[in-house]
Amino acid sequence: MKTVKVRNTVIGEGMPKICVPIVGVTKDAILEEAKAITKLPADVVEWRIDWFEDVFDFDKLEDVLKALREVLGDMPILMTFRTSKEGGEKAIEDDVYADINIRAAQTGLVDMVDVEVFTGDEIVKKIIDGAHAAGVKVVASNHDFGKTPDKDDIVGRLRKMQDLGADIPKIAVMPNSKRDVLTLLAATEEMATEYADRPIITMSMAGTGVISRLAGEVFGSALTFGAAAKASAPGQMGVEDLKTVLTKLHNAL
Repeated sequence: MKTVKVRNTVIGEGMPKICVPIVGVTKDAILEEAKAITKLPADVVEWRIDWFEDVFDFDKLEDVLKALREVLGDMPILMTFRTSKEGGEKAIEDDVYADINIRAAQTGLVDMVDVEVFTGDEIVKKIIDGAHAAGVKVVASNHDFGKTPDKDDIVGRLRKMQDLGADIPKIAVMPNSKRDVLTLLAATEEMATEYADRPIITMSMAGTGVISRLAGEVFGSALTFGAAAKASAPGQMGVEDLKTVLTKLHNAL
């Protein structure tokens, strides 16, 4: 399996990497969160730009990216516009979505961009090709806040992301029972063992699914999300607790 290297972080080998989201609304709040993250055992920062009040003003977006890069140094930045249809803060037109992601990639200030795979194949391919041309990796994602699809559906979605050329396929689903968590873990194992030629990220959300955020190294998920200031999705643990558990599991394997 290929690994994905972003700056000095290699995703897809060893312990699952920890990604911490920044969900500030203003530039000052975003930079305060970034400064706090530098004191935590985080591997990657996700800037959730859908929270940013001036996200549709690219000059202001780029200004924050420059400041973030100064604060975070060599820590990789994943830039994500999570749309309202997948649990994010704002709606966005497809052409604007593509433009923001591609222009951000071209600045050289971000290391990865997130692309929602069900935006449409044409737009997704445009963003993937644009990001890759700029030397930026792509996380293709899908979030189901209502349910956990069946195992074959989850695997199919992850395979679609891989086929479209994403560097890291990602899926997050909502469990309505403990069995749903097992479905997600079984799908993760099947994808990682039988189909994936690159790292994948999977998680079952909320408290019921928290075990999925901890057991990635066993089942095949290469990165997990932990909260610093505010969680960006239900079920995220604090970063330090997450690191402790991941390390203990890693040492026991």
